[in-house]
Amino acid sequence: MLGAKSLYLVGMMGAGKTTVGRLLARRLKLRFVDADREIEVRCGVRVPLIFDIEGEPGFRARETQVLAELTALDGIVLATGGGAVLAAENRRRLAAGGVVVYLRARAEDLYERVRHDRNRPLLATADPLAKLKSLYAERDPLYREIADLVVDTRRQSVQALARVLVEELRERWKASA
Repeated sequence: MLGAKSLYLVGMMGAGKTTVGRLLARRLKLRFVDADREIEVRCGVRVPLIFDIEGEPGFRARETQVLAELTALDGIVLATGGGAVLAAENRRRLAAGGVVVYLRARAEDLYERVRHDRNRPLLATADPLAKLKSLYAERDPLYREIADLVVDTRRQSVQALARVLVEELRERWKASA
């Protein structure tokens, strides 16, 4: 439907990138790829173990390598990891390679969504809400820097959010055709 256009979802952990991405890919008839899952498949272990063994710098290096390959593909919906925007190289690739959608949510809402998830190594701390607020303060400007669309995920169901995004994307792609 969209030719060579790719769609990249950015945002904090718990913003819905994977869930919304899968739904968007189905509706847009594109292939869905989750960057963190791709890293896990290649390494043969879960992200928290990569963090344990290699630390965040080791994980980020792997993430940059995987994003370089994934952003070279056409016609995908890509759910990035929450920290993918930390590297300027990743931001450049995402901004140049497709339409970037920032799924924005408040730290308090993100905390409610991820507080029981044990696969979030950055939240393995005494005060995960404070950590989320700190991460949000650092990353929000970076997400906004590369976003073609900023969508607040707080008040919408996944289906409603996907419907709004599909309509908006079709309009944008029609206008640019």
